[in-house]
Amino acid sequence: MRNTSIIIVTYNNLEYTKKCIESIKRYTTNNTYEIIIVDNYSSDDTYKWLLKQKNIRLILNKENLGYPIACNQGIKIANKDNDILLLNNDTIVTKNWLNNLKQCLYSNKLIGVVGSVSNNNENIQGVHFTYDNFKEMQKLAKINNISNKEMWEEKVFLIGYCILIKRECFNKVGYLDENYTPGYVDDNDYSIRVAQAGYKQYLCHDSFIHHYLGSAFRKDWDKFYKILDKNRNYFYNKFKFKTELFDTLDTYSYPFLTNNSSILIINCNIGVSALRIKYLYKSKVTGVEEDYYKRKIAGKFIKVYSKLSKIKNKKYDYILINNILEFTEYPIEYLKTLKKYLTKNGKIIGQFENINSIDHIYNLLNDNWYFNHSKTNYYTRKDFEKIANLAGYSINIYSWYKTLNDYEQELVDKLKVINSFNYQYISYSYSLQLVDK
Repeated sequence: MRNTSIIIVTYNNLEYTKKCIESIKRYTTNNTYEIIIVDNYSSDDTYKWLLKQKNIRLILNKENLGYPIACNQGIKIANKDNDILLLNNDTIVTKNWLNNLKQCLYSNKLIGVVGSVSNNNENIQGVHFTYDNFKEMQKLAKINNISNKEMWEEKVFLIGYCILIKRECFNKVGYLDENYTPGYVDDNDYSIRVAQAGYKQYLCHDSFIHHYLGSAFRKDWDKFYKILDKNRNYFYNKFKFKTELFDTLDTYSYPFLTNNSSILIINCNIGVSALRIKYLYKSKVTGVEEDYYKRKIAGKFIKVYSKLSKIKNKKYDYILINNILEFTEYPIEYLKTLKKYLTKNGKIIGQFENINSIDHIYNLLNDNWYFNHSKTNYYTRKDFEKIANLAGYSINIYSWYKTLNDYEQELVDKLKVINSFNYQYISYSYSLQLVDK
């Protein structure tokens, strides 16, 4: 295994930086790493403190150049034989954090980037445990950080607060795209380029670090969203799909799936849900995605067809259709078409918005209707019972409930006079499970 160049960009927040570097020195094996800090013209005492530190390589910028440029500066002076680790200064590392990342990174030559989990669950990169202080945190991390390949999850995208890039992968993919300056979305971009280069990325649930989420950007929300919008537009023009797809998980299907199954996902987008399901259920996942640009990315992770009709002589234990029936002109015929792709006792799992929910009723009573022109159909629970029966399926429907405020509860109580079954009003969405009769 190669040694590691740990690159940290700083801009104020000295206390974060102190704790971060202290934890690296305490919990990382000696003589296996170098620390490179790029300071973006901090206005607090960071500059003075950094000058007093030993065994740290420094770049002290005369202006704030932003995150991607600063990271690239650090990479350029890193030891050319080392792997590259980009670490936020508002993190605290724990025992075995880097060793476990390396175990995963070097377990397969196709793995190019790995990342740690944290106390925050953005991009489903959080942990199951919580803590009240850092002493307790380190205790729990020690229990968690036992190298285990069953805890390595392949991802489409890794958040950039802690990512370890194999030198061979970096040499092929290159530097961060500086067009995302001052920051944000650069990690989405890098993840896609890693996939395009033929490398895999894994989230290591056996490597935990604490993350404060103390970015200077998040202290000024107006500025944050302007930067985010600019960078999201740049990303879309570059890759031809929206960054929102990184956050699109079809969790509605999870309660109904079983391990070691064959699963087909209709409209699989860029593969985020497919990889999550593969990890959770150890199942073989296939996708259908008509959009060329989305399919091009999803195809890096799973087998993807451009159309359902392209699938020949294959059957699946589960077909996940999400809310496709809300956009289908002929839902009954569509459901009939899916039958030939199901194994015996195979199931179709779907979802639909409840048009009869209290939210919609409230809007109608107030002469408001946020009409979605992209939708073809809106359904009630009884509608779907009829559709399933006409298509030749038995159906189970499961409700997703909302918590009502006082006004909504009062309205529901009044509606009970019309229909005593109030589940239809408090259900904002339904999941459905269809089985061929």
